[in-house]
Amino acid sequence: MNGRTTFLALSLALASLHAQQTLPLEPSHNVGQSITGAFEGWFPNKDGSFSLLLGYFNRNLREEMDIPIGPNNHIDPSGPDYGQPTHFLPGRMWGEFVIKVPKDFGDKKLTWTITANGKTTTIPMYLMTDWEVAPFLDGAGDTPPYLSFSESGPFINGPLGQSMSATATVGSPLTLKLWVADDASVVAGANRPRTPPATIFWSKMRGAGKVTFAKDRPAVEPADFKAPVDQFKGTATTTATFSDPGEYTLRVVANDWTRDGGGGFQCCWTNATVKVTVKGSSTGGR
Repeated sequence: MNGRTTFLALSLALASLHAQQTLPLEPSHNVGQSITGAFEGWFPNKDGSFSLLLGYFNRNLREEMDIPIGPNNHIDPSGPDYGQPTHFLPGRMWGEFVIKVPKDFGDKKLTWTITANGKTTTIPMYLMTDWEVAPFLDGAGDTPPYLSFSESGPFINGPLGQSMSATATVGSPLTLKLWVADDASVVAGANRPRTPPATIFWSKMRGAGKVTFAKDRPAVEPADFKAPVDQFKGTATTTATFSDPGEYTLRVVANDWTRDGGGGFQCCWTNATVKVTVKGSSTGGR
């Protein structure tokens, strides 16, 4: 292997080991199991502050769970709400959100506690040197896809992402369109996969009711527009329909060929969120 490939392989191995160390082993079942937050590392911000990168592991193979902010879902101290999800999909979800901490955070710690099915787990988060990650550039020179809610931008990449607001009505589909651009990078000497360089996945992150996506993984269709990179550009469109009125947060993640969690390397994917205010149906629904 060349130097870049060796470095990437070592980084993947270390990241995988870190993930195993931070997620206690427990058998998976369809329902009835615990959910553990996953501290995936930290990275510095340009303003001198730091970002803590977090995901979670829902050990239930089929059970999606809603756990509101409060006694069963809290981050401390100064919480309980740091923007963490309240809706948990089955399995391992990488890099769902970040917590920004000030430049003088030093050796302080945060903890995330989740109680699911009567089982409580707590994880610590702090700026340990060995847990620094590089989510904007991996060892092979790959960068995350760029996402925008508009053809004219702004285009943002990486886990910090961007957010937009929208309104919807119970039972009426809300159109969600994205513009995506990617560098189509692969490890030196590797063959380019036949699949598109960028994929999209929509999910509910917060909200009391059910959200139904026409396609939670809509195809990214090639398109021509101005973007920070032009090796691959496309658009992806779907709709979301809400069962109940209230406040919702939808999360969308754009992955490149490294796929979920960058294969354990903590690069390269991009987050974005849509905060939706859903009103009751005008025809007499709730």
